[in-house]
This record gives sequence, C-alpha cells and structure tokens, in this order.
Amino acid sequence: MGPLVPYIVSEEFGLVIALAIGVAFGFVLEQGGFSSTKKLVGLFYGYDFTVLRVFFTAGITAMAGVLLLGHYGILDTSVIYVNPAFIYAALIGGAIMGVGFIIGGFCPGTGVCAAAIGKIDAMAFVGGIFLGVFAFMEFFPGLEKMYTAHNLGQIRISEWLGMSDILFGILLSVVAVGAFIGTWMIENRVNKRKPELAPGMKNKYALAMAALFVVLGIVAFLPGKEDIIHMQIAKAKRQQTCVFKEIPADRLANDIVNNFYSLNLIDVRTPEEFEAWHLPMAINIPFDQMLERQNIPIFNQKLRTNIFYADGDTLVRMACLKAKYAGNSDNMILRESASEFKKLFFEAEPPAAGAAKAAINIWNFRTDAARKMQEMEAAMKSRSAPAKREVVTVRGGC
Repeated sequence: MGPLVPYIVSEEFGLVIALAIGVAFGFVLEQGGFSSTKKLVGLFYGYDFTVLRVFFTAGITAMAGVLLLGHYGILDTSVIYVNPAFIYAALIGGAIMGVGFIIGGFCPGTGVCAAAIGKIDAMAFVGGIFLGVFAFMEFFPGLEKMYTAHNLGQIRISEWLGMSDILFGILLSVVAVGAFIGTWMIENRVNKRKPELAPGMKNKYALAMAALFVVLGIVAFLPGKEDIIHMQIAKAKRQQTCVFKEIPADRLANDIVNNFYSLNLIDVRTPEEFEAWHLPMAINIPFDQMLERQNIPIFNQKLRTNIFYADGDTLVRMACLKAKYAGNSDNMILRESASEFKKLFFEAEPPAAGAAKAAINIWNFRTDAARKMQEMEAAMKSRSAPAKREVVTVRGGC
C-alpha cells in the first residue's frame, strides 16, 4: 500500500487491498468504454483521443498528489519505487506493444477488462499475452544483453533533465493542457464536427486546470514541513522566547544509573564524533537527519524523556527545538557538553590532600557512576541487539 502506511498494512493484507482496487479499476475501465476496441484504437486513427486524455489525467493527478503530500511530509517520496530505465528495452518493448495495441485493439489492462465481460477477441488477446510472456522467459538468456543495455538506473526524468520535481511537474502539466486542446481540435477535424464543448464542460475543464495549478503553486511557493519547522526555530531564536529544560551532568548520570529505561539519551553530533566517544546508553541521531522517517517516532512518543547533548550549546538547543516542533515528546538538554561530561566522570581527577568532605563525596559519586555506566553499557551490548527499523523502498510499478 505504499509509504503512507508503513508497518501497518501487512504484505498479505496489501494483496487483498490490491485485489479490491484492481476490481474497482476494472469496473471504472469498463464503464468508461475501455473494453471497446473501437474507442481504444481511435487514438491511432485520430477520431477518439480518450485514452491519451485519461492517461494524462491520471498521470498529472497522481503527480500533483505526490508532490503535495511529499511537500508537507505526509508521504515519504524517498521510499517510492522507481522502475530502472533500460532505454533500449523500453524503446523496443514500446514499439512491440504499440503494434500489438493497433492489431489487437487492446492493451494488457483493457484486454483483461474486456475478457472479464466475455468478449471472445479479448480472451484471444489475453491468451496471446501469456504466450508472449512464456516466449520471453524461454528466450531471455539470448535477449538479456539487449534487455539490460543502456541502463540509466532508478532515475526520474526531472533528475535526467537536471531540474527540480516541481518545475518538471509544471512543464508536464502545460504539456497535458496542450495535449487536451490539440487532440480535441484533431477530433473535431477528423469527425467533421463544430469545435464546441458540451454545456457546462468548459467550466468543469477550467476548474480542473485551476485546481491543478493551485496545487502546483502551493508546492512551488509555500513552505513545506521542514521549512515550517526551521522558520519556527528561527522565530523562537529571534524573539528570544526559547525556554529549555536543562539537566545537569550529575543528575543525568544518576538517572542513567537508576532510571535509564525512562529516557532517550540522544547524541546529535556527527557519526564520526559519536564513534570517537559518546555518553553511555546514548543513541546517535545527527542534527541534519532528525526529520528522517525512521527518527520521527522517537519525537512522537510520551513514555520517555528525550535528552539531547552535543559539543556546542547552539547545536543542542536547535536540536531540542527541532524535536519540539517535529513531535510531542518531553525534551531536555544536557547543561554540559559531551567533552565536559567525559572530563567530569571518566577523566575525574582525585581531590587534593586535605580536600573538603563535599569534594571527596562528589569525586566518589562521579567515579562510581562512571563505573556503573560502563558496566551497564557493556551488559547491554552483550545482549541480543533489538531489531532495527529501516526504511525500505516500496517495490512495484508496471
């Protein structure tokens, strides 16, 4: 079911949903007249461009929806599967399918739709599809070199053209509108009819085009989810309204030793700095990766307190603000830096001779806490590591 519902809809139940969607899609195809060869091949003879207009409508509607949902962080576009671009295979396969479309009067989807309502020619067409699939499988070893030639990988057209997704979306929408107008004019000339729209259709087309370009305008000119969060952070810093809950190093050490299960200790430094040294029981979420999908659940939980730390005061405060605007968890920052915490607990110097009892007690507490924290981290490492949630690209396409 795609990246809108990860870890919720199982693969098996996804097949059930896919079946229901497929049946509904077939019903819509049949009701739209796509089980008729006359309507389908009209594209090639110039008297009916319904197929082209339907494909353009579906494409630009899906494109606008993906851009809008991705812009506001509802859809993770990074996990959408993109078919690899095998150029030669696409050209040759497209030519074969086009010839088959003209001769048979169906494409694979409309062929199955027509066969489902009992059309004999469609049944023969679907049988030919299975024969073609079988032949391709049998002769694939000899065709493999041609099939995989000139592979551009999983690349989008916008990437290949070196432009942004929204710019490509606007250009594609303009092309779609031009195609609608051009094919309508061709139909009128071939069918020898006056270039007039049915009553009310002009307003419907105008409303649809306006809605499309409004959506594209929102994506192009209004701030998205990450932009909004960064604007909120900048506003809070500018107005000096930031209020941070700070936790001193000694209290944090005590909480790690006695209540580690009630907190998430988050290191927002780079992975290299984290590997060099980090606080015991800490996890690493670099500042620039905080809004990635796999990290968001940490900022949307209520069971633990998130405690952020880094080597710089500015970085840790910005991380705490980002977590605040990205989620609903309870957040705090470590008053000291990572290097200061290390020096206080793991490089603590014994008190001088004749030191006050308070200084001796502090040194005893810190060295004892450091030992216990090291023992706890070693014990946790010896246990089986918990399953790590990873973002997996959704595979699919046709």
